[in-house]
Amino acid sequence: MRITFISLIIILLFWSCQNKSGKKETVENTQQVNSEAQNTNEGWDSIRSSIIKFDSFDGNRILESGQGFFISENQIVTNYSLVKNATHIEITPLGESESFNVNKFVAIDRINDLIILQCDSIKRKSLELYLDSVPRSAKSLYIVAEPGQVVQLFSGKVLELATIRGNQLFRITNRIRKSFHGMPVFLSNQQVLGIAFSAIENYEVQSFATPAKSISELMTKRSRTPLKLASLNQADEQISAQNRNIKGLLLETEAGDITIRLFNETPEYRDNFIKLSKEGFFDGLLIHRVIADFGIQSGAADSRNAKKGDSVGFKGPGYTLPAHFNTVYYHKRGMIGSPRKPDTKNERLRSDGSQFYIVSGRKYSDGDLNEIEKQNKYKFSPEQRETYKTIGGAPHLDGSYTIFGEVVSGMEIVDQIVKVETDRQWRPLKDIRLKRIRILK
Repeated sequence: MRITFISLIIILLFWSCQNKSGKKETVENTQQVNSEAQNTNEGWDSIRSSIIKFDSFDGNRILESGQGFFISENQIVTNYSLVKNATHIEITPLGESESFNVNKFVAIDRINDLIILQCDSIKRKSLELYLDSVPRSAKSLYIVAEPGQVVQLFSGKVLELATIRGNQLFRITNRIRKSFHGMPVFLSNQQVLGIAFSAIENYEVQSFATPAKSISELMTKRSRTPLKLASLNQADEQISAQNRNIKGLLLETEAGDITIRLFNETPEYRDNFIKLSKEGFFDGLLIHRVIADFGIQSGAADSRNAKKGDSVGFKGPGYTLPAHFNTVYYHKRGMIGSPRKPDTKNERLRSDGSQFYIVSGRKYSDGDLNEIEKQNKYKFSPEQRETYKTIGGAPHLDGSYTIFGEVVSGMEIVDQIVKVETDRQWRPLKDIRLKRIRILK
């Protein structure tokens, strides 16, 4: 019994020492992590003035708060969604107290949620973008700096480069709060990995960084003439007047060219389509929907980086357009219209902000048209009936979808695309892309 009792005491003492040692090690590790997070590493202090905090305003009304950073001495990149409804923003470099007013931009990428702002009253050193491949588990860092305080450095790691909602994004472990959206995420070499934001994915809040490569690509599209932030939402009268005189637009697809013209009777749709074309929004998007006896559809923001089997066609530019049903135009062959969500989810019948379809259609008999009239409670004119019987179209859409343009030449390309093989979601099995849209003046 005595040996057993002594052995038990020894075991308990040994376990106690081990437990204390383990606790000590855990505390030390925690302190090490916290110490790393709070340290001011050499060189980071000089970077902070190239990062800005800002508030966006519509007149005197504050809208959003976020961050951004300098990519040239007088230009800042941030998230478009933070300033899309703003007339101006007020920026303050990290670690400083003086604010500056910014109300212009030189480039925008709505799909990647990026905008480059023009700063006329402040200049700072630009941050260096990292454009090479990034190994998994690479350290990802961001900094926080308040006036009169040292730079705080917070670290995480890169999990993967993934395609999420049609965008290529770095998934990172750093915790990105809403007020940190637009901030730069660095690698250990102090080069910018990407621009930070968080979003709900798979029912949980996750952190991401839009790759520096996307920022670099947007930099190549900068305009020499800055535009006012207010023009992001509505074309002014001068721009509308210029758009009225545009002869047409050339849609360059991988199957061939299609020339279209936009109707002045739907100026909001005309100005919106031209604006997105100039921004390069349509460049590289898929013709993601092809339906025999109807037509082809493109303009979905989630289709640019879509892989085989991905479901696309659910993402626009971040806004919709009010319905505009013009009795002058109807869905005859060659017409261009705007799709929308079903009536049950869209009581005001608002159209998608970027997607469009081109009608190839088919011919209909009087009996077909009578049945459509009964179902849709819509009356076809004698001209419409004759057109649908001889030329063809998509009469079931009349009175419910906005028409804003027509094909001038290249319907043979539309007919060619309509014949391709598709999956159950009407996506072509072999990708066909809209390479770009050129303005014909």
